[in-house]
Amino acid sequence: MLLAFHRAVPNSPGRLGSLLEVFLPWLGLAVAVLFGLALLRRSAIALAAPLLPTAAWTYLFGGLLLPGEEPGAHELLVVQHNVSDENPDPAGTALALADAEPDLIALEELVPPALQVYEKTLAPAYPYHAVRGTVGLWSKHPLTGVRLLDVKPPQVAGPWSRGLRAVVHTPRGEIAAYVAHLPSVRVRASGLASSWRDESAGLLGKALAAEEVRTVILLGDLNATVHDRGLDPLTSRMNVAERGFAFSFPAAFPLARIDQVMARSATVAHVRTLPATGSDHLPVIGRITLR
Repeated sequence: MLLAFHRAVPNSPGRLGSLLEVFLPWLGLAVAVLFGLALLRRSAIALAAPLLPTAAWTYLFGGLLLPGEEPGAHELLVVQHNVSDENPDPAGTALALADAEPDLIALEELVPPALQVYEKTLAPAYPYHAVRGTVGLWSKHPLTGVRLLDVKPPQVAGPWSRGLRAVVHTPRGEIAAYVAHLPSVRVRASGLASSWRDESAGLLGKALAAEEVRTVILLGDLNATVHDRGLDPLTSRMNVAERGFAFSFPAAFPLARIDQVMARSATVAHVRTLPATGSDHLPVIGRITLR
């Protein structure tokens, strides 16, 4: 019931619905336990009982387990990474991301003096880049129309710049690239504290809806999984990954993918994680098929 009807779980009090949706894939472990108990009992009826939750889990997540198709000629490779403002090795992180040879690299939690290290290290392979506040975009293709993206929740006081928009001029045409870092959430005794993130997602959703460029790519640490209803303003407008779980946080023992690659008028064919860097997030690399 929780798998098939997770949207029926109310978000009040404590945003319990969103909290469930963060860990939704892990409910599959309960199915494995049920099968194990059924085998111990040697009961055909007990063995049949877990088939319903198995079907529900397969419907939601089975496609992510399928192997990705061979890369095509009209594809873009992108990397999304929250590099952490406490990263002890920004140069090593930058080199690791560049080694994957993506077309675009989106970074969050860029702070001086590490920002200068990223700029210097990535410059040879990525001659075009833009930074606004603590987020940045590095590209192999020219960038124009760079501007700050206002995703600041009204309650946040002081400077807060965590979004940018730019137009990437690829051989396949113009693509509007958005980079965003939505507010963090906290799990407390009262439930999930996510109101700021949800408000920021709403502002980002309005910006995406107003975007006039046909093809759009969104890269960012959204502090939510794609099943979390807090991202409805985004997932209702954007395509999410068709293949790959790519759990990205925390890096030491990844439990969820909160670093996202989404697209409009394009397909996110496959996502996977790259090896750990000096960040508490794993980098996520996505293969986007352009239409």
